[in-house]
Amino acid sequence: MSEAYSPIPELNLLKEFEDRIGRVYYSNSFELREYGADVGLDTWSEHPEFLSRFIGFARATRSGSDYALWRCDDRSDLAALPVVLVGDDGDLYVIARSLTELFQLLTIDSEPISDRGFPDPESVEVHSDGHHQFLTWLDQNFGLGPPEDLHALWAERKGCDDRFRTWASQFIELDDY
Repeated sequence: MSEAYSPIPELNLLKEFEDRIGRVYYSNSFELREYGADVGLDTWSEHPEFLSRFIGFARATRSGSDYALWRCDDRSDLAALPVVLVGDDGDLYVIARSLTELFQLLTIDSEPISDRGFPDPESVEVHSDGHHQFLTWLDQNFGLGPPEDLHALWAERKGCDDRFRTWASQFIELDDY
């Protein structure tokens, strides 16, 4: 019996999917990294309370941005934690309110856009090689598909991002956007 990728069943399912389809993208530039990977947050702050509240798990862009779970509280369901984009160009914000919400955003098949999340799905003309397999996997495992209203989803996550920004401002200075 092999060891699980993480203590999060949803991420373990994604890892199994990723391993099964091989070395192809299923969402533009997204790929799982080692669970708990260093995502460069020590360049923001070396304060232990700040650093201990993030769990890196995936690459978000080819240029080096990453995704991390924000341990905003001590809930046991880690998949329900907000997902933060740790941008290689200085962005740090909540991009999704949970892992499954991030999975839905990944159906857009685009890298995230600084402080805007993801582009409208209609603007994505070319899809990754594993994109259709990912859509099927997401539906079969979670009964989910692409977001029905991307703008509403983005607006709904703003409250979570506001809480994140308030918490993070104890340790770092964030630009207004």
